[in-house]
Amino acid sequence: MSKRIGFIGCGKMGEAMLEGMLLAEIISPDGIMISTASLETKTKITTKYKVKGTIDNKEVAGFADYLFLGIQPAMHKQVLEEVKDHVKENTVIITMAAGVDIAFIENSFERKVKVVRTMPNTPALVGEGMTAISMNDEITNEDIAAVETILNSFGKTEIINEGLMDAVPAISGSSPAYVYMFIEALADGGVRDGIPRKQAYRMAAQAVLGAAKMVLETERHPAALKDDVCTPGGSTIAAVAALEEAQLRSGILQAMKACTNKTKGIGQ
Repeated sequence: MSKRIGFIGCGKMGEAMLEGMLLAEIISPDGIMISTASLETKTKITTKYKVKGTIDNKEVAGFADYLFLGIQPAMHKQVLEEVKDHVKENTVIITMAAGVDIAFIENSFERKVKVVRTMPNTPALVGEGMTAISMNDEITNEDIAAVETILNSFGKTEIINEGLMDAVPAISGSSPAYVYMFIEALADGGVRDGIPRKQAYRMAAQAVLGAAKMVLETERHPAALKDDVCTPGGSTIAAVAALEEAQLRSGILQAMKACTNKTKGIGQ
């Protein structure tokens, strides 16, 4: 990629993205610049990845063709006010924060700007992220192709209507937490039956990873894949029946609704 990438803020998620881009070799280190509030963080990132660094947000804004806002939602107003006159005309501004919509970014400028709203998740840290993408009308096909190339370097992407963004945390943003609970429960069951704890975690995590890959790579319905494992009168169908009695599906749906309601500010 000949164009340049900037990060305003480079916490764990930003660092995961940066590392994915470099490992995928879609850009060289000298094509990336970060700005951080902390000199210590800047030094750590620039030393580790050999990218450019500064503590001046305006410098990154003027450098980047693709500008990632890796900052907390509450900081967007202040930072955008600071950098708006330094962002180049065709720069694509990419927000990563929950609750910061495209209109907010657009309204922070006194001119038309290219905006992409994203919602990544923490498995980006291991190159298996899931990022939802929405964009404004200024974004071209070339722009979105480039953004997808960047984001696919540390996982997969899905383009969705911005009106659905509040539903994303429940299904991919927050859902790793539910999966970790499931893995922990599987491991506890193994430990109860005598399997050493570390082995139980590895076996449970690998089973979940393998099942997920089966869904993605075969593109078969999850129910059909489940049926393949359930022999008539066997132990797996007995376990599935117990999960149905415990209302596993209902519990997950309730958890997702609670997550979406919180995202939308309902019931606060």
